[in-house]
Amino acid sequence: MSASLVQATVWAVSKRKLKLTWAALALTPSAVNKIKQLLKDKPEHVGAKVGVRTRGCNGLSYTLEYTKTKGDSDEVIQDGVRVFIEKKAQLTLLGAEMDHVEDKLSSEFVFNNPNIKGTCGSGESFNI
Repeated sequence: MSASLVQATVWAVSKRKLKLTWAALALTPSAVNKIKQLLKDKPEHVGAKVGVRTRGCNGLSYTLEYTKTKGDSDEVIQDGVRVFIEKKAQLTLLGAEMDHVEDKLSSEFVFNNPNIKGTCGSGESFNI
């Protein structure tokens, strides 16, 4: 994970003992800024939704889309940005970092996931 990452934590109280649990998905400052920029002109949308779909040689790829409602999703709020995680993707994204990278030829969100054991050559799918 990057050094400038802002890690979200949640303290859960259970029988007066505090337990530290990590957010399902951490957002880098670059990802937060890009999502804010994208949502600025879309007041009818409440955030972005991350999911997975079956695709590629290893089975799954990440999806990212605007959403108007929370629905049946886990929610990550970081620096005023709301990102919802579809139920199907919750275990897949546990402990992952969402970043935004931009260069002369592309601008994209990148998911750095420590749970991935391998990817195929297409770069669109992963193994868990």
